[in-house]
Amino acid sequence: MKIKKILVANRGEIALRVLKTAKEMGIKVVTVFAEDDKNLPHALFADESYSLGFGTLQDTYLNKKKLIEVATKAKVDAIHPGYGFLSENAEFSSMVENAGIIFIGPTAESIILMGDKIGSKKALEKLTIPMIPGYHGDNQDPDHLIKEAKKIGFPVLIKASAGGGGKGMRIVHEEGELSEAISGAKSEALKAFSNDNVLIEKYVVNPRHIEVQLMSDTHGNHLHFFERECSIQRRYQKIVEETPAPNLTEDLRLKICETAVQISSGINYRGAGTVEFILAPDGKFYFLEMNTRLQVEHPVTEMVTGHDLVKYQILVAEGEKLPLRQSDIKQNGQAIECRIYAEDPDLNFMPTIGKIDRIGIPTLRDVRLDCGFLDGTEVGVNYDPMLAKLVVWGPTREIAISKSLHSLDEVLFLGVKTNRDYLKRILSHDKFIKGFTHTHFIPDHKEELLPRALSDEDMANFVAALGFSEGRKTQKFSSGEAFLKTPWTELSGFRN
Repeated sequence: MKIKKILVANRGEIALRVLKTAKEMGIKVVTVFAEDDKNLPHALFADESYSLGFGTLQDTYLNKKKLIEVATKAKVDAIHPGYGFLSENAEFSSMVENAGIIFIGPTAESIILMGDKIGSKKALEKLTIPMIPGYHGDNQDPDHLIKEAKKIGFPVLIKASAGGGGKGMRIVHEEGELSEAISGAKSEALKAFSNDNVLIEKYVVNPRHIEVQLMSDTHGNHLHFFERECSIQRRYQKIVEETPAPNLTEDLRLKICETAVQISSGINYRGAGTVEFILAPDGKFYFLEMNTRLQVEHPVTEMVTGHDLVKYQILVAEGEKLPLRQSDIKQNGQAIECRIYAEDPDLNFMPTIGKIDRIGIPTLRDVRLDCGFLDGTEVGVNYDPMLAKLVVWGPTREIAISKSLHSLDEVLFLGVKTNRDYLKRILSHDKFIKGFTHTHFIPDHKEELLPRALSDEDMANFVAALGFSEGRKTQKFSSGEAFLKTPWTELSGFRN
C-alpha cells in the first residue's frame, strides 16, 4: 500500500527529520504538539498540526488514545513514532494497526521480545550469539540472585530487565555490596518500568560500545549499514557518536556486523533496528541489547553510506522490497555526531532552562544541525534537554574532528547554557583523537575535561576586546533604537 499521509507521533528534531524525507517522497505530514510546544518548528511546518492540549507527557505525547484519535481525524495512512516516547511501545504499535493504520516500525512481537533484556537473551542463546556471562533466569529471589552473582565472579552488573537509560542499574565490585545493590536496582526499576525483574552480568571493565544499524523488509532481506562507536557517554547516555569506529580491524568490524544481521534474520525482524554490543579490551564482543526503532545517532550512518534510513523505513512499511543489496552499502569517510544539551557539565550535567535568543548555524560543507528549536523559543523542564545534533562528515577522521570543533563554535545557543564547550574538550582530548575511547572515558578523564583557567594572555586579549567594543559608538537603526556594537553583536553565521 502506498503511504500518502503520515502522522509523526513525536516532537522536536526527530519530527522534522521524518517530515523532511516524507516531503521529498511526496507524502503529506501531520504533526502533534503539546500546548507548550506550539511555537516550535515541528508544530509550524507540517501540512497539518493538532494540539494535544496541556498537561504531563502522559496527557500529551504518551497519550495513546488521543494520538489514535488525531490520526483517525486526519485520515492518515501511517504513524511514524520517531525515537523515545512510544517508539518501542508494543501496546501502541498494536493499537495503531488495530485502527487500520500502518505502524512504521517493527511488529509488536519484536518490540516485546527485544524490549525484555532477559527474554531477548534467552531467545538469542538459541542462535549461538556471543553473550556476556551472566544470569538471566526467572528466579528473582534476592538470595538466589546473590548466589548467581557469586558464581559469575566480581565485578558484576545488575540491570533492570525492562530498563534503559541507566535506570535500575548497579555495578557491584564485592560481595558485601550485593544485597543493597539488588534492592536498589529492583526498587528503581519498579518505579521507572513497573517491573522489578533484574538480570546479572559479568561487568566488563572499560568496554567499548559498538552498535550496528540494521534494516529489514518483509521479503526476507536483512541488511546492515555498518557500525557506530558510541562509547562517549555521561550517566549511561551517549553524547558523541561516530562511524566508522576507530581502531577496529576490518575482520572484527565485519564479524560484528554479520552477527547483528544474524540476529535480525533469526527473529524475522521488520524495519529499522540497532543491535548494540559490548567490545572488551581483549577484542571479544558480546550482545548487549537491540533497539527496535530509529536511533538518535542514525545521521552519522546516513553521512558515510549516503542512504536515507527514514525513506527505507517508509518503503518497508509500504510492503516494498528494499531497493539495494548488502554489496551496495559502503562506508565513505568519517562522520561524527555531537549531542548539544541544555545542561551544565560543570555542575554534574544539571539541565538548564531559558529562552534561546539566537541559534547559530554551521557554515562548512557536509555539516548538518538537526534542531527542533527556533530563535526566541523557550527551553523548559518537561522534556529531554537535548537541543540539537551537530553532524559532521569529513574524508578522514582527523578532518571530521577539526570540522566538528569549528562547527561547535558556530552553533551557539545564546541565552541557554549548553555543553558545547565540554564537547570541544572531549574532541580535543589526546585519547579521543587517537581513538582510545571506552564507556568510562568521561569519569576516567574527569579532571582533564574540566574548563581550563584563562591564561594571562587570554585575560589580556579579553580585556583588550572589551575595551575596544566599549569604545565603539552606538548606531541608530531606523526604529530609533540605540545599538552597541560588540564582538557578540557582530558575530556572523546566525539565522535571521
